[in-house]
Amino acid sequence: MNQYALLHIPDSRYCFATGPKEVVIRLRTSKEDDLKVSIVYASKYEIANMQQEEEMTKYCEDALYRFYETKLSLTDVRLAYVFKISEGSNSWYFSEDGITKDYDFSEAFYNFFQLPYININDLMPTVDWMRRAVFYQIFVDRFYIGDHDKDMSYVNMKWGDIPTPKCFAGGDLAGISKKLDYLKMLGINAIYLTPVFRSISNHKYDISDYKEIDPEFGTKEELVDLVKKAHSMGIRIVLDAVFNHCSMDSPQFKDVMKKGRDSEYFNWFIIDGDKPDIKNVNYECFASCGYMPKLNTANAGVQGFLLDIAEYWIREADIDGWRLDVSDEVSHEFWRLFRKRVKSVKKDCVIIGENWHDAYSYLLGDQYDSIMNYAFTKACLDYFANDRFNATDMADKCNSNLMRNKDQVNQMMLNLLDSHDTHRFFSEVGKDVKKLIAAIALNVMYPGAPCIYYGTEILMEGGYDPDCRRCFDWDESHWNKDAWKEISRVLHLKEHKALQYGECSIISVNDMLVVERSYKDEKITLFVNMTDKAQRVPAGVGKLIAGLEINGVIEKKGYGIYLSGKEMR
Repeated sequence: MNQYALLHIPDSRYCFATGPKEVVIRLRTSKEDDLKVSIVYASKYEIANMQQEEEMTKYCEDALYRFYETKLSLTDVRLAYVFKISEGSNSWYFSEDGITKDYDFSEAFYNFFQLPYININDLMPTVDWMRRAVFYQIFVDRFYIGDHDKDMSYVNMKWGDIPTPKCFAGGDLAGISKKLDYLKMLGINAIYLTPVFRSISNHKYDISDYKEIDPEFGTKEELVDLVKKAHSMGIRIVLDAVFNHCSMDSPQFKDVMKKGRDSEYFNWFIIDGDKPDIKNVNYECFASCGYMPKLNTANAGVQGFLLDIAEYWIREADIDGWRLDVSDEVSHEFWRLFRKRVKSVKKDCVIIGENWHDAYSYLLGDQYDSIMNYAFTKACLDYFANDRFNATDMADKCNSNLMRNKDQVNQMMLNLLDSHDTHRFFSEVGKDVKKLIAAIALNVMYPGAPCIYYGTEILMEGGYDPDCRRCFDWDESHWNKDAWKEISRVLHLKEHKALQYGECSIISVNDMLVVERSYKDEKITLFVNMTDKAQRVPAGVGKLIAGLEINGVIEKKGYGIYLSGKEMR
């Protein structure tokens, strides 16, 4: 047994409560070891005299490790435990003292692992609607023009032209309202909008007034009406919170430019000197963009200002969540305050961070609910587009990503193939329709909320920003209708309880990626065949409900989704 691979951390992603008396326990071992693992546990006040033992399940594997897991239902929530590990005729105990051949339970209080107490206010709840959410991200300026009577003088490009960084096409909130029926038909029940507040740019990530809807997009009343109409159709609306930085045109930064240290807002920003030097950029900003000065979220005034904005739009427009721009550059303290304020106003308002990397420290239940899952994006690029992964590699990476976080977080992840900040996925896979749809199928099957970037369903192409922000082509004669119907069919599968609440297994079989979700007596299984030859699926997997196969054979670069259980009848 490889002792160096063993890992368990109490009160972490390896030990977390999922209910008032329910705990998930995980143990990491070497993938190369064939072990039997049990947990030996009791109340920390009773473990010296009596113990329960329960065998743990081989839950998943990645490239290096195997993860064992069990879910304990407790009567006494003061949990103490150690692991018993067997390999052939040999057995060991694993505790805070590491690996030992024997274990003295009479002195266990010195070195058992523990979850001392499940306090209700420490539980991380799941925003339940996220389990069934199918998101659609809209870059507002490029989606649809709904109000043709507005001042269009700012529009400087023809709808459909290739965009430049500073062009405006005219899309607005009224346009989104008019296309809600279309989105509902597609299978969408949640919308994430890029920023809608006053700004001089087309993307609105440099905000000058957080309490005013940009006139190019409409009015506060139009946002309220959009949310009301969406809610009447069962569609949620999430807005973009740009709280890391603002526009240099904001009243606060203008005051600092005018008065320097004498401004009451001087400490709202991080300035090296007595006043901002726009030419030499002597202040912190987003990336290297001097026109987006960074807000000092350690400052109490900034905190109060931003928290007021977060609450304002929940109360005024009844929005359903905030996506947090550049959230990993904002202080943990601020996000803790943010969560408390947001959840006190609307408990099921989701908080989604823009962290491109492992965000575990933000996902403990005191800050975000989840993040934009760019680790999933990268895995999909490596499997579907770049040929870096075979099916086994992809299964390993998907499992590794799941093991980064608690179950609750995984159920709320925003899983995306592309966004306004990346190349279009359809272009990345060489405009291969089968690969695109297979990737969407994986997105729907994977724990969390799938997110479709606007236009993916009509096979929109595009390179890096701004090319990924092209106008939506509403001329249906240009659409691949068969692809649209298949994508819609796959998105609607999220209505199955198995894809909302089901346990997840990800493995490779016969060079195919296999994802299985099971809940009660319903099971849905995805087979993805990215090889260059047709592959046969095992017998008895169920009824084909999406994809293309002939007599149990999936074509090359194809996929199939199968349903078994009561829902077949």
